[in-house]
Amino acid sequence: MSYNLLGTILTNFILTVFWGMGLALKEDMDSGVLESNWLTPVSRLLILVGRTLTSLLTTTITSLAMLALAGALFGFKPTGSTMAAFLTAIPMLVGLYGFGFAFAAVVLLMRDAGVLIDVSSFLVQGFSGANFPVKSLPYWLIPISLMLPLTYGLDAVRGFLLKTNTLLPIHLEIIILVVFMFVMLWIGAQVFYRVERRVRKLGTLGQH
Repeated sequence: MSYNLLGTILTNFILTVFWGMGLALKEDMDSGVLESNWLTPVSRLLILVGRTLTSLLTTTITSLAMLALAGALFGFKPTGSTMAAFLTAIPMLVGLYGFGFAFAAVVLLMRDAGVLIDVSSFLVQGFSGANFPVKSLPYWLIPISLMLPLTYGLDAVRGFLLKTNTLLPIHLEIIILVVFMFVMLWIGAQVFYRVERRVRKLGTLGQH
């Protein structure tokens, strides 16, 4: 119960980033305001991040309510360090914005968000061990899970809160998350800016 509950809550934040950026771009394309919005003297990436803040606040409130309800109905009570788990989740969530930037670039190219969001979020949720241990996957899929930094983020948070056995020593998982945060932010930003320049040259930025 506790294992699945934590996985579901963290997955909600993952979906918020995917939906917040991808769907926001698609809505701006459909309403014809994308080009006018991007004429403002503000970084494109900051605009994308800003579109997710309200959703992140809503997700946070919903998640806290879910935890409170689970504590009242099922006796959910973390046995480990809540602060350590919270600090561990920060680099994972920040690194997710790198994924979000790259995902937004794909939406700019394909001019579609719904199917992309559903498929990508489903795959990330399945391979990162959100609702079941990655070791229960077929042996030939486990290497894919182990290549996802999110796997170590979920694993480390559970290790701190529930004192479960982690895939790697927990300090190594934290190092992976911090490296992932910086690398993915840089890669995501570079991918987004390259794709943005391309669609502006092609004249397809505002099409839908």
